[in-house]
Formats: sequence, C-alpha cells, structure tokens
Amino acid sequence: MAVRKLKPVTPGQRHKVAGTFDDITATAPEKSLLAPIKKSGGRNNAGKMTMRYMGGGHKRRYRIIDFRRDKDGMEAMVKSIEYDPNRSARIALVSYQDGEKRYILAPNGLKVGQKVMSGKGIAPEIGNALYLSDIPLGTVIHNIEMKPGKGAAMARSAGTYAQLTSRDGKYAIVKLPSGESRMVLVTCKATIGSVSNSDHGLVRSGKAGRSRWLGRRPRVRGVAMNPVDHPMGGGEGRASGGHPRSRKGLPAKGYITRAKNKPSNKLIVEKRKNKR
Repeated sequence: MAVRKLKPVTPGQRHKVAGTFDDITATAPEKSLLAPIKKSGGRNNAGKMTMRYMGGGHKRRYRIIDFRRDKDGMEAMVKSIEYDPNRSARIALVSYQDGEKRYILAPNGLKVGQKVMSGKGIAPEIGNALYLSDIPLGTVIHNIEMKPGKGAAMARSAGTYAQLTSRDGKYAIVKLPSGESRMVLVTCKATIGSVSNSDHGLVRSGKAGRSRWLGRRPRVRGVAMNPVDHPMGGGEGRASGGHPRSRKGLPAKGYITRAKNKPSNKLIVEKRKNKR
C-alpha cells in the first residue's frame, strides 16, 4: 500500500496523508465471518466510567480471524484481500478445499488466487503457517503463538515482523519487533512473511474529527488540570508540571513497569531496546 498527500483544499486536508487502498480487492465482507461489537464507552457493568476518553465512533462489525491456523494439510485459495476496521493490517479471505471459508492476516506479497497451507512438512512460503521447529533459521515471520494451539499473539499489526534467529532444545529464539529476543516453544506456529499495510505508520489523519470517528474523545493533558486531578496539575501561569507522571503518580517516559517476578521473565534472552 502506498500513501497520497492531499491538496490543501480544506483545513482538514491540509496535513492529511491518506492510504491508497490499492491492495483491496473486495468491498463487502464475508457475512458468515462477521460478529457484532458492543461499545462500552469506557463504562463497566455498573455504568461507571473506568476508562476515560472513549466514546462515539462509527459502528463496526468484527471480522472473525483465524489466528490458530489449525486446518493442517489442506490447501486454501486466497479469494480476496479486504479492509478490516478493527486492525491496522489487511485481512485475506481464504477458501479451503472442503468449502470452509476463513479470514487470515494478509502478509506482504499475498495475491488473490495464491494457495496457502498450514501444518508440518510444507514449504516455508509467504502465507504458510509452520511450526517453529520446521521454519529455516533467519526467516522473517509474523503471527506467532506464545502457547501451542492458543492462537497467534505476537507480530500482528501492520508492517510488523519478527525473525527466527536460533533453536535450542525445545525452544526457538525469536527477535521481536520491539527488539526483544524471546524464547518460544518450537511446537508453536508462526506464519511466513511480514504483515501487510507496511505504510500504515505514514498515515496522518489531518483533523481531530477522524479521531472521533474511531471512538476517541479529546484527551486532556495533565498539566492543564488542577492539583486535585493530576500530579502535574496546578501552578501559576503555564507551569511545566514537574516530573512526567501518570494520573496515579507513576513516573512516565522511561520508567519500567514490568513486574520483576513475572514468570515469563526467564524466557526473555535480550530485553527490548530503550527508545530514550
């Protein structure tokens, strides 16, 4: 997917950078793979607001994605590449030989009419889902499981990918998009290739209204609040607010919040790179 810069005909288009949607081949989704989405507006079951700055947004229907890829040994043909309003990546509608249809995350380079498979003893080609024990070292992968059979949980957003670097016994070492190297059981599945829509990070909405369409309400800065509402609030004039902190007082911008005794810490070979 490419992006296009719009002419400044209106104030909303002056800074807008939009996607081209050239890769989309179907406009209507598969009805049998749709599910309703109920909006909470940030409220819990008692009606109390527990998450601020949520509400509104366009009505959506959820596309049921096959993150398990558990239909092993059967070929599936790609019928269409579609837009999914619930995620940044594109999705692909595939039809199996027995007539069943499923949605999968579309990797870069996947075309309509292409065949994809999953399971043991298949070729490590774009769109195929293999066990980490069968994938050649150095291969670019995405849609990675953390527990066998649970379904993919890592490297699923637009343009992301991981790399299988080595194997040691029952574990494979995968370098994740964050820069973290992590041990994953070789009995977990991953899909070959990188996730589609790699230009998603270049898109600029151009106006605040587009955030409202996505269900995001205006977010108030902490320094603009009163001291009773936020640790960075109050002060005479345009006070800077002191040390960056969350509303609950936790330091922001660099403070590590990961639990020191988290069980999965032993699976992390190399920590993710610090952005600062």
